[in-house]
Amino acid sequence: MSATGRHGPVKAGITVSLDGYITGPDDHAGQGLGIGGERLHYWVMGGPWTYETEREPGAGMTDADRAYFDALLDGTSAGLCGRGMYDSAGAWGGRNPFGGTMVVLTHRTADQPDPSTGFLMVDGFEEALAAARRAAGDGGVAIGGGADIIRQALTAGVVDELGITTAPVVLGRGKRLFEGFDRDVDLTILSVHHSPYAVHVRYAVVR
Repeated sequence: MSATGRHGPVKAGITVSLDGYITGPDDHAGQGLGIGGERLHYWVMGGPWTYETEREPGAGMTDADRAYFDALLDGTSAGLCGRGMYDSAGAWGGRNPFGGTMVVLTHRTADQPDPSTGFLMVDGFEEALAAARRAAGDGGVAIGGGADIIRQALTAGVVDELGITTAPVVLGRGKRLFEGFDRDVDLTILSVHHSPYAVHVRYAVVR
């Protein structure tokens, strides 16, 4: 929180298939995007990749993909994600790759990692968001998924900006972004970027 008592923006971003899935079926550690889900993150990896030949995320992004990614994270200083994303990503090798503090929303806080890793386990959405805001200071908070935490943030009315990346693939099965979500949310388009691997739309949430 800044000296004026105002929080920085809360920005949420996630990638979906054309039919609205954020993973293929059978997502788990070592196969974080499920069967066939690697195609969702071609834009992150700069092209085709597999779980066996994983690249360094972000290293080969196209200019359009990078422009979207940078715009979405602009002004944020801390992150917030769900335990499922943390586990599926293999805890990113034990160190937060995004800089700042990554707060992980989880009921299982007993296995708190060393603070030097950049991760902080917190139980309860409101508590986790408050912890992320404290860590962000004058900056904003970036919410990176999975689907449940983005739905919680939208339901709580705390999201200022929503980034939806649509990959050119129909998965047919997996986890849906808006499964069970029944809120009415008005949005305005801030920007549109596209590459051979994705269409990125940044939306402002209308309050």
